[in-house]
Amino acid sequence: MTQPITEPTFRESVDMHFERAVKRLELSPGLAQKIRVCNSTYTVRFGVRLRGHIHTFTGYRAVHSEHAEPVKGGIRYATGVHQDEVEALAALMTYKCALVEVPFGGSKGGLRIDPREWSEEEMERITRRFAAELIKRDLINPSQNVPAPDMGTGEREMAWIADQYRRIHTTDIDAQACVTGKPLNAGGIRGRSEATGRGVQYALQEFFRHPADVEIAHLEGTLMGQRVVVQGLGNVGYHAAKFLQKEDGCKIVGLAEYNGGLFDDSGIDVDKARDYFQENGSFEGYHKGLFIQNSSSLLEAECDILIPAALEGVVNLSNADRIRAPLIVEAANGPVTAGADERLRERGIVIIPDMYVNAGGVTVSYFEWVKNLSHIRFGRMQRRGEETRHRLLIEEIERATGAQLSDTFKQFYIEGSDELALVRSGLDDTMRVTYQAMREKWHEKRKDDHTIDLRTSAYMIAVERIAASYRSLGL
Repeated sequence: MTQPITEPTFRESVDMHFERAVKRLELSPGLAQKIRVCNSTYTVRFGVRLRGHIHTFTGYRAVHSEHAEPVKGGIRYATGVHQDEVEALAALMTYKCALVEVPFGGSKGGLRIDPREWSEEEMERITRRFAAELIKRDLINPSQNVPAPDMGTGEREMAWIADQYRRIHTTDIDAQACVTGKPLNAGGIRGRSEATGRGVQYALQEFFRHPADVEIAHLEGTLMGQRVVVQGLGNVGYHAAKFLQKEDGCKIVGLAEYNGGLFDDSGIDVDKARDYFQENGSFEGYHKGLFIQNSSSLLEAECDILIPAALEGVVNLSNADRIRAPLIVEAANGPVTAGADERLRERGIVIIPDMYVNAGGVTVSYFEWVKNLSHIRFGRMQRRGEETRHRLLIEEIERATGAQLSDTFKQFYIEGSDELALVRSGLDDTMRVTYQAMREKWHEKRKDDHTIDLRTSAYMIAVERIAASYRSLGL
């Protein structure tokens, strides 16, 4: 009789990756345990009167580590939300923030609900009630715990939460900083909605700047022309696919959604495919390409780069041996299980890990938080000063040389940096510097240990930084 495949849970996968890194560090068992465990988890069950009846909802807010405060992490709305998942995601946030040097501890929240079952007005009442439960316990607070959007939530929910916080803390001048991912008119920042997808693009750009790393992945050349399959066309997957196609010349050959996928080896126009999906609720009937009913099979399609950008555990022991992409870029949280990770490493497949790849969201959330605390948008003080200096320089060059520079160049050079340009610059720098630190440790350790990979390197860097913080606190 065939034995069933034993798959580690998402939380077990995170812990296994952590233990794999800790074995390579000089860390006392007590300190390692302190870093690994979740500090606290609050479970709330609250009632809301809707449609003539009282409905009870279950929500969570986990705080993994307070080595740095405030703690940071999104709030997701999904029917499958449970404590173990929230605690695993909170742990990932701790390691992620440490890796990209954002001064937050890790947290995560979730509400067990299907948003599609409720109207907008009902969702507002539910969200405000959930927020109130967290706010009164300081689990939403600008200086202690700062949520953000996650799966099933967005700008709308963050605006409701921020307003609810303001209603309770009427004299808090920094109230806008209690959540990030807000709309622009409610204290948000330009570039936040695209941030995680943009971070995926910057991560791949940096990977392809290092020919030695590209060679390890059995690829060659630049991003131009690389065949990409993206699983999940939500906010992250859509922006990643769009930027890689429009700005880097990648060929998007596959798009997978929960109810079917689209494959076209000649390339898919991401914007047109997304517009069709939003209008029809499915890729079925799209005028170009092949509709794939079983969208999970697209994970096994022949391509150069696979970007799982939806749920955790989609690449697991049941399909790891059939994955054909030589490079996997984890845009989602935990899309590759620990068991599949080992199989893929044995096959020589390179994985750029989630805790780095999808750090664009928390990085730009950090910028938004700083903006809210400073009470001024980025670029307001210096943009026109930059333009004046650049214009004077251009005029002096033209006067001294007698040459006339092109209008295109002058327009590009003279323009000062606005908020969006500064946000993108800061995110690009974060993704570049972080990858360089990861690859340095990767190549350094590979000399003696060929089993080490980018994920282990990332965990080692994060854990070392967290350990240093705890030691400075006297532990």
